[in-house]
This record gives sequence, structure tokens and C-alpha cells, in this order.
Amino acid sequence: MDHPLPRPAARPTVQDEVAAAASELIGGPAGRRALPGRDRRNPLRIVALVMIGMFALGMAQKASCYEGGWFESPTAQYTHACYSDIPHLYTGRGFAEGLTPYFDAIPDRISGGMEYLEYPVLTGLLMQMTAWVTPDSAAQPGQIYWMANSGLLMICAVVMALCVSRTHAHRPWDGLLVALAPALALTATINWDLLAVALTSAALLMWSKSRPLATGILIGLATAAKLYPALLLGPLFILCLRAGRWRAFGTTAAAASAAWLAVNLPVMIGAPDGWAKFYTFSEERSVDFGSFWLIIAQRTDFDLSSVNAYATGLVLLGCGALALLTLKAPRRPRLGQLAFLVVALFILTNKVYSPQYVLWLIPLAVLARPRWRDILIWQACEVLYFLGIWMYLAYLNSEDHDGLSLDGYQWAVILHLAGTLYFCAMVIRDIVRPENDMIRRDGSDDPGGGVLDGAADVLTLRRPAVSSVQPTPYVKWGTRGDRTDPADVSRET
Repeated sequence: MDHPLPRPAARPTVQDEVAAAASELIGGPAGRRALPGRDRRNPLRIVALVMIGMFALGMAQKASCYEGGWFESPTAQYTHACYSDIPHLYTGRGFAEGLTPYFDAIPDRISGGMEYLEYPVLTGLLMQMTAWVTPDSAAQPGQIYWMANSGLLMICAVVMALCVSRTHAHRPWDGLLVALAPALALTATINWDLLAVALTSAALLMWSKSRPLATGILIGLATAAKLYPALLLGPLFILCLRAGRWRAFGTTAAAASAAWLAVNLPVMIGAPDGWAKFYTFSEERSVDFGSFWLIIAQRTDFDLSSVNAYATGLVLLGCGALALLTLKAPRRPRLGQLAFLVVALFILTNKVYSPQYVLWLIPLAVLARPRWRDILIWQACEVLYFLGIWMYLAYLNSEDHDGLSLDGYQWAVILHLAGTLYFCAMVIRDIVRPENDMIRRDGSDDPGGGVLDGAADVLTLRRPAVSSVQPTPYVKWGTRGDRTDPADVSRET
């Protein structure tokens, strides 16, 4: 019985002009005879090592705060752009005093009015685990706590990058787009978001391997660490609707619900008030840094008392538009594309945007559009916003108002919004004009789609319906027939 030939690994220096230009530093783009070997582990090793190196650089960037800037000066952590929630919450949420998250109320003298820990249960478990290994007798326990968490978050970062490399198996070098993202290095240790990001990336990898049960379990665990991974069920639903893959979606949704409930139920029963704090705090939180709602509040007299309803309405409208786009697109969109768009929609309409939220989008952006030019444009906007928020906080917290004024900060917010919208526009263009999609230029349908990859459409809003199955335009290099180098047909102009 004949088996389909494996798709050759993509070569970034052939497909992407920015990668080709950068490769001149190490000898130039790969030649026609420099075909990748069969050992797919080598790219993964390099991606892992680069990720560790970039993470270490991000930790080094926080060195001035580690030496005392988090506690000795009210503005140094802002002027040096090295702020992190982690050391502050070690004392501010009772971990230094041995309090149990969710079960023990936090005294006002240390919490500033936050009665219980305001994080989801799985994140709270990670915070508690690292508190257990932080010695009480240490001269600087907050710094040791940050270091312990950074070690675990580095593991999460490596897992995330490797999962992205393996999701599109014939494009393992795409993991470098994740590992080399400057905003990742700068924001990785601000908070615990990388735990949810790593679990979400692993869920997408499992879906690409046609394992809906494992996908659902990982989405449920990721949602128990951060709320946004639950949004991925929306793209999965509409894609499975178009492809008629109801069983796979049902398995994933049921497993996600069960996994989320298994983690949350013990705390939900044993400490209902503490468990509910994350959800009540999210609902009651006012308009905050980074959102366009903040600019509206600062520039106008518009009543934002119902901002939750406004933001929810925008998300629902956006999801409806994405569903319509999915059903009307010439070819069924790839999961990575819709996953990025739905999470970006949530971020753009949310009433707060913390700098580390960019971590949610980085692996999804690489899966959606692994092109260096667009990734770097978007990342430049995020890096400038990263600097802008700290300089604005320095302006607010210093007596001489040294830093970035209100007008300057609002421009930083607009730049962040514009960068994210630009990348969204590029992804939508690829959906509307699938011939521009780098992933599909070698004949692929959706390498990360699992059961969706190559499946025929059963429901579309196009007449006549167009099948997602596309012929493979190459044969194995070196066999008789078409001798075109398969990487050459995927060069993007």
C-alpha cells in the first residue's frame, strides 16, 4: 500500500525575505541542494536553546530591580522598566506569612484591600508551590521568590516554543519567531501568564495530532490558570461546524469542562468566597491601563459605568463577524488564524491591557502568520508600549513628574492598538485571499488542524461550496517527474 510522502521541511531563508536578509550574517540563504536532513530534533534543540538564552536576557534586564529596586525606591522599578508583580505579591497576598490562598483572608495591612487572592486556582497553586521553596530566613525573600518563579516560567517558555515548532511539523523553525520575540523576553517574568500560555500551546499541538481528548484537558487546565484559553473553543466550534467534525469538538468541549471543574471544584466547595474573588474582581475592576476605554475616560465625559456590557457586546459582535468570515471564506480558515483573531479581539476590547498580555498572542501570531516582517512590526509596537507604561507610571509616582506625560502615554496605547490591528488585518487578508497564506503555499491545508486538515466542507455560506481539499503540488525531491525544489514554490513576493 502506498503512503503519502512526508512534506519537506520549510526553509525560512527561502520563504521569507527578512529571514533571507538576516541570514547573510551566517553565510546567506540555503541553496538548492541544502535540503533539510531527516533529523527533525536539531531545530527543536536550537529553538529551546535560543528560548533559554532570550529568557535569561529578560531576567538580566530585571537585574537592577533584583538588587533592590522593587522595594527600596518607589520609582526605580518604573524608570528601569523592570517592574514585576511577583515579588510584590509574595508579601502583598500573604505568602510571606504562610497564609493559604483562597482559604485564608488577607489582612488589610498587607493587601491594600484585596481580601483574597485574585488569581485563578491553577495560577494560585503555582504561586503557593514557589512560596513553599522560598526560605523565610532569606535576607531578600521577595527576590528569591521571583527567582524561583522565573525558573518555572522558563520551563513554560521552552514548552511553549517547542509546541509551536511541532504544531506545524514541516515548519519547525517557526519556533524561532517565538523564542526571539523581544516582548516575550521583556514581559515573561512580570506575572504568571506563561503557565496558561504553555498549556494553551500544548493544547494546540495535541489538536494538530488529532487528539481532541488531550486538547480538551489542556484547554481546561489552561482556563484554570487564566480565563482567555476558553476562547479557543469558539474557533474550534465554527471550524468543526464547517467541516462537520462534531464528535471531535464535543470530545474537546466535554474534556475541557471536566478538567476545569476537577481543578476548581475542591476550592469552590472548600473556600467559595476565595474562589469567587477572581471573577468578582474581574467584573468590578474599573477601566485601567492599556485599553482604549482609558483614553475615552480621560478624554471625554462618556459614562463608562456599564463598560462590562460595552466590552462584552463588542466581543460578541466581533465573534459573530469571525463566524461569518469563517463560513464565507474561499477556503476554511486555519485554526491558528482564528485562534489569534479571537484572542486579539478580546485583548483589544478589554477594559485593561497589562504588558504581559502580549504573551497570550505571541505563539498564536506565529501559528497564524509566521512572517518575520509582520511579527517584527507588531513586536516593535509592543516594546514601545512596554516602555511607555513604565515611564507613565514613573511620571505618576515621582514628585517631579519625571517620565512620560498623559498625552505621551495615550500615544503609546494607540501604538499598541495599531500594531495589533495591523497584524489582525494581515491575518484576515490571508483568510480572504488564501493564496497569500505562507502555510498553504506548498499545498498544505491546515497542518495544525488535526481532524480538520484536508477535510471537505459540509456547511458554508458560499454558493457553490468550495472544498478545503487542495492537491499537493510537489513530489519527493530526487524522484522522477517534477524536479522543482518544493521550497522554491513557497517564496513570498
